[in-house]
Amino acid sequence: MQVTETLSDGLKRGFTVTVPAAEIESKRTARLKEVGQSMKLPGFRPGKVPMSILQQRFGESVQGEVLEQVVSEATRTLLDERGLRPAMQPQVDLVSGSEPGSKADLVFTVAFELLPEITIPDLSTLSLVRLKAEVNAETVDKALEEIAGRQREFEKVEEDRPAADGDVVTVDFVGKIDGTAFEGGSADDVNVELGGAGFIPGFAEQIVGMKAGDEKVITVTFPADYGAEHLAGKEANFDIKVKELKRPVEAKIDDELAKKLGFEGLEQVRELITKQVGQEYEQLSRLRLKRELLDRLAEKTDFEAPPGMVEAEFSQIWNRIEEDRKAGRLDEEDKDKDEDTLRADYRKIAERRVKLGLLLAEIGRVNNITVTQDEIVHAVRAEASRYPGQEQAVFEYFSKNPQAVDGLRGPIFENKVIDYIVELAKVEDKDVTPEELAEMPEADV
Repeated sequence: MQVTETLSDGLKRGFTVTVPAAEIESKRTARLKEVGQSMKLPGFRPGKVPMSILQQRFGESVQGEVLEQVVSEATRTLLDERGLRPAMQPQVDLVSGSEPGSKADLVFTVAFELLPEITIPDLSTLSLVRLKAEVNAETVDKALEEIAGRQREFEKVEEDRPAADGDVVTVDFVGKIDGTAFEGGSADDVNVELGGAGFIPGFAEQIVGMKAGDEKVITVTFPADYGAEHLAGKEANFDIKVKELKRPVEAKIDDELAKKLGFEGLEQVRELITKQVGQEYEQLSRLRLKRELLDRLAEKTDFEAPPGMVEAEFSQIWNRIEEDRKAGRLDEEDKDKDEDTLRADYRKIAERRVKLGLLLAEIGRVNNITVTQDEIVHAVRAEASRYPGQEQAVFEYFSKNPQAVDGLRGPIFENKVIDYIVELAKVEDKDVTPEELAEMPEADV
């Protein structure tokens, strides 16, 4: 194998590789013989099929298989012998000698970007603040009130009075666009909570003031991002008939409510709420600490990010920005920026993410931090638990899609590296209120 370096510019490298035709022919012949050993053909004993017939039947497919093998082995040898670590999959282009039946040497080019030389900073010098908040009685009481609100019942309003916010009104309705009823726009005995959410904006509001037996035509406009595309942004009329008014009967926060929820008493519910909220606080605390840690590390990333990796990361970010822009979901601070400014801002974010990702990967590599199979299995089970009744389908999906498994491995690896760094860093615990803990600062990653 002959290797000629054709490019050395910063992190970019390019090579031309020549593999002798004799080597290609030798591998091709060996592979055809291997195929012939298992081939059954009338008139020939196993392993005795003439090479000319094997070439005729399998020459093209074997040629492709051998070329792929040779290129892969040659590229790996090139990288190993020169101690090169590509940032991404090398780009390989066949130049000559790859045509079926060719007697010429195989020539191909290899182009890639190197991983930069990364100096790991002294992690023990990092100073971090871990925010911590206690679950107070007020938070638990508020959660209990919300639970009680969801458990409340409704009683029929007997007096002759108009519907008001807080009431639940039972209605029949027929929806029309341009005078024609549309699919899914009609229903009977539907409960509409006045002042609540769940209906088209403006629908429930126009029922306020109606009495049982009243009929009315209301006009609403479906939101531009409404789930049904044929209705999104369109104006519709609804023929409304009120059949009954009901008012909420507030559920008492006591042991009876707890038993209704499947607990022995109210104290058991309070304990569960305290535990769950405490876990939420711990997650927020960890997220805040991680953001501060990444900010400190970003200040110490003085190496060059491979341009190809930055471009790939930027493309992913920009695709999401384009989707958000079309849907009117851009952040307020981005709405008034021109496209050049917006692109420049998010390219900086892409570069920061790539650099931090490379630094974390290097810290993990140097310190032998790996993701175990048990951790992958646990992550798959956790993912499956999010889809009750479809767990087996989730397991099969991950078993057939290695890339999906890699999508689980990445976050696990990152969290293990973060934990390793936190163990080495100087971490000061600071007590804050739940509100202060929830005030998440802006971050680029």
